[in-house]
Amino acid sequence: MNDFIAYISTWFAWDLPSFSETLFNYAFFYPLIMAWMWIIGGLWYFIRWENRGNKGPDLPPKMDAYPPASILIPCYNEAENIHDTISYALATEYPNFEVIAINDGSKDDTSRILDMLAQQHANLRVIHLAHNQGKAIALRTGAISAKNEFLICIDGDAILHPTAVHWIVSHLASGNRVGAVTGNPRVLNRSTLLGKLQVGEFSSIIGLMKRAQRIYGRIFTVSGVIVGYRRSALHRIGYWSENMVTEDIDASWRLQMDHWDIRFEPDALCYIYMPETFSGLWQQRLRWAQGGAEVMIKYAGQLLRWHNRRFILVAFEYTASVIWAYTMLIIILLYVLGLFTALPAAWQVPTLLPEWNGVILGVTTMVQFAVSLMIDKRYEPKKRFLLNYFWVIWYPLAFWFLSLLTTVVALPKAIFKQKHQRARWNSPDRGVRSPEEIKS
Repeated sequence: MNDFIAYISTWFAWDLPSFSETLFNYAFFYPLIMAWMWIIGGLWYFIRWENRGNKGPDLPPKMDAYPPASILIPCYNEAENIHDTISYALATEYPNFEVIAINDGSKDDTSRILDMLAQQHANLRVIHLAHNQGKAIALRTGAISAKNEFLICIDGDAILHPTAVHWIVSHLASGNRVGAVTGNPRVLNRSTLLGKLQVGEFSSIIGLMKRAQRIYGRIFTVSGVIVGYRRSALHRIGYWSENMVTEDIDASWRLQMDHWDIRFEPDALCYIYMPETFSGLWQQRLRWAQGGAEVMIKYAGQLLRWHNRRFILVAFEYTASVIWAYTMLIIILLYVLGLFTALPAAWQVPTLLPEWNGVILGVTTMVQFAVSLMIDKRYEPKKRFLLNYFWVIWYPLAFWFLSLLTTVVALPKAIFKQKHQRARWNSPDRGVRSPEEIKS
């Protein structure tokens, strides 16, 4: 083994003296630079668009006209959640809307519950698909069946805020080039450590990134759990792709490459349940990571075209994150290998414990969390701000490592996936339920 390593060291001698140092530099500077890009972009967005005094989500803007909207709810095996989801959707405070529930071949009691609700509410329509066709087909079926141009899409377990439709439609109606508006998901289940961490994640990572990406020109993806579309924009791009693991990421890219504008509206709230088991969280994040990889592979060639130049920053950030994941994996492997055999000096990783660079990253992370939670506090009960900040400081220990692993696993899955394989869905882990969480 030592002879083999010595041979490799001689072969690559021109590069080896700085090999481990290069790895550590990249592992340090990538998250540092991106954190400050998100902080600056998020603050810029807040100052420019979001700082509306004390109005908040309960007071949406007045509109000259209120064009009708259709709320689409694709669902598969949602018997436990669908009654609440439909009830809250029907309670929407918007003058003119319909609700369409698409039952995608559910095997539980979803069909019976939907039919019962349809008999009770005139503005609820139910479409039953005989077999599970996948979320993309369910959404397309609902979009084609809808009466209206503006489509509000939510998941089958989501709790829609009464004014969310109003906020989204106000954007769609403001300009003919607005193709989609992504809302602001809020995590409901907070009874476990994983739940508490994800509350902070949606504020300090996901929310801040969407604000920054909106400032920098392109949004990587809408939030599939709460998003509004212009149907004519979807029709131009062929609706949702049935063979993509994450249909929302793919639709986001195709819309923006077709020159449609995608906006982020933080006041369009939707409450969701997130996984609170490690297996459920792993499956969710692996799907997200694979979806991002599939989109990059599919559209890499189009990024070279001049009219897609505003995508370069988003694509660069994603590519850099994949490289960071593999860089961290190599560092960990070199450290473990060094415990059992003597490595060349240029390959040695003496410790994985943070040193001065770890302190700088830690301070930057805390600044990022503080800024994002301050921006986001209007959407959270005031008493929870300090609690969220306390829990989110543990985020890097668990979720950075999870992100590393899912990215490493997802890239080869995306590369070797069969091109025409239809993406179907299963009921995910939705955490520990508490009746008090919706009321609070």
